[in-house]
Amino acid sequence: MFDDLQKRLSTAFGRFRARGTLTEANIQDGLREVRTALLEADVNYNVVQEFMARVSEQAVGTLLIKSVRPEQQIVKIVHDELVALMGPADPSIRFEKVGPTILMLCGLQGSGKTTTCGKLAKLLAQQGRKPLLVAADLQRPAAIEQLKVIGGQLQIPVYSEADSNPVKVCQNALAEANRQARDTIILDTAGRLHIDDELMNELSQIEKKVRPHQVFFVCDALTGQDAVASAAAFNEALELNGVIMTKLDGDARGGAALSVRKVTGVPVKFVGRGEKLDKLDAFDPERIVGQILGMGDIVGLVEAAQSVQDQEEALRQQEKLSQGKFDLNDFRKQIGQMKQMGSVRDLVKMIPGLNQMPLDLEGLDADGEVQRISGIIDSMTPAERKNPDIIDISRRRRIATGAGVDPADVSSLVKQFDGMRAFVKQMSQMTMFDKIRAMTGLGKAGAFNPGAKLLAPKQGTGKRLTPKERAKLQKEREKEERRRRRERKNQDGDNGPSPPDRPR
Repeated sequence: MFDDLQKRLSTAFGRFRARGTLTEANIQDGLREVRTALLEADVNYNVVQEFMARVSEQAVGTLLIKSVRPEQQIVKIVHDELVALMGPADPSIRFEKVGPTILMLCGLQGSGKTTTCGKLAKLLAQQGRKPLLVAADLQRPAAIEQLKVIGGQLQIPVYSEADSNPVKVCQNALAEANRQARDTIILDTAGRLHIDDELMNELSQIEKKVRPHQVFFVCDALTGQDAVASAAAFNEALELNGVIMTKLDGDARGGAALSVRKVTGVPVKFVGRGEKLDKLDAFDPERIVGQILGMGDIVGLVEAAQSVQDQEEALRQQEKLSQGKFDLNDFRKQIGQMKQMGSVRDLVKMIPGLNQMPLDLEGLDADGEVQRISGIIDSMTPAERKNPDIIDISRRRRIATGAGVDPADVSSLVKQFDGMRAFVKQMSQMTMFDKIRAMTGLGKAGAFNPGAKLLAPKQGTGKRLTPKERAKLQKEREKEERRRRRERKNQDGDNGPSPPDRPR
């Protein structure tokens, strides 16, 4: 999402940085790059003109602050104006105090209305509402069946009629909602491949007879300016209350998201970021602009983490970590939760700073690496997961056979885990200030952050050690190896002999 626009704006801001001192002349040159980036992202021409006039006025009239680099001040101006362009945020839905609230979704065919009806129903059900889905799209083949399938997945009732007309279906659905004590009705209306009089007349009749309390236009972000033009036409005919932007995860340009609020005058309520029924988020201009300008989406990252982590389990993990306890069972749970949060590529894009690094995300198979690590850990016995130090040559071979990997991969995982365990123990003894320094990479403590090792460059690219430093490091390694041998010897006495090798 917004990948092309982000790259072009980064290039434009880079030109400001290269110029050093900013003058009115080179500010205008740099802003022309910003203007071109917006137009190539399919932002509405009139919207771009007005936006650039406001940015230019502020940029030229801004008194430069000595402690802040000039290009950073330009980024701040662009950031604030983009937020103003798409905002203010208003994801609220006004519900009626008496009787069911009727929500009508309209849009062109193929925009994702039916799926969005299901997503909206799921979101409202999570908020305590009791929605009823209404199959009022009698034009598209299998539209009714699709809505029934979605309703079955969500365990939300669907009202439909055979051999009827859309207006009658919507009217009868109101009585059915009262009978079932449903407090929210979501109307899935028909669309066309283009706007025509027949479509608008049908929607106008539904609006006149049923009187929906709010009308949302479902807008396909992939159609760019066509989506904005369609939204404006629907708004003139139906007086829209809001826009739901779909397929935002698949649009590398994002021009529709930047234009539709200004053109229609109605707020973007929600955005769809995937095909799954839980991929509907409240529209937040601050987060969208942060992604456009390469600032990441730390709020989205936290929300993704919270959605997959049980609160009680999180407290148990926190208690163990506070005591400096960390084993492969804990590590396995953490990488499993990370996998549920989404692909590593998507997570990297959310992390400020990391999303600006020239990482080869296309060639990175981090998700495959997570699966491989999980397979190795799953092939271990409970005692081995709890205490990896007991894993000797015989155990490594057995684990490798079970996981379908090389014994060297098992050894590598154990070594990496040793470093992470040492880091956890170190963190448990730190003050809060020291923890912040370690996690953010400030000061020397940042060098111990094991999370940086996932995408770290190959060995040999770092600073050369002096002979004295190498000798000291070697002594520490030998001391650590002697300690581990003593622990393995003691553990082998407690746990009995190692299990026999499995035949290959």
